[in-house]
Amino acid sequence: MLKEGKVYVLRDKELRIKIIHHNVLMVRHRGRCKMTELVTRNYWWLGVMRDVEKYINDYNIYQRMKNRTEILVGKLKLSEVLEKPWIHLMVDFITKLPLVARKDAILVVYDRLSKIMYFVTTTEGTLAEELARLFRDNI
Repeated sequence: MLKEGKVYVLRDKELRIKIIHHNVLMVRHRGRCKMTELVTRNYWWLGVMRDVEKYINDYNIYQRMKNRTEILVGKLKLSEVLEKPWIHLMVDFITKLPLVARKDAILVVYDRLSKIMYFVTTTEGTLAEELARLFRDNI
């Protein structure tokens, strides 16, 4: 049933809440006016504005009261001051490269103190022994 081009929603509390909930989820971070506007754009019932406002208030309270599942973070710690180069390294692979001279991956070794990077071509199936040999011979 239409009223002024909008769907008239009967006195079905569950249906009204579903309509409001769907529209609130679509614009959760845009503010109350936008949420109310979305509901009233297509739907109408007696007290629609009041119901939307009540739902938003209840929804916000629920969000603020939700239990936190993450571990609380402790105090910040200063970063460790590095003293010698080539003590703190970061090692990674760049893979899925096109095959060139039977090589399809790059071993990247980065020294955190000197900020020097080495790139060594290798294959994607490199084993631990081969990795140690590459590191010894090239770095």
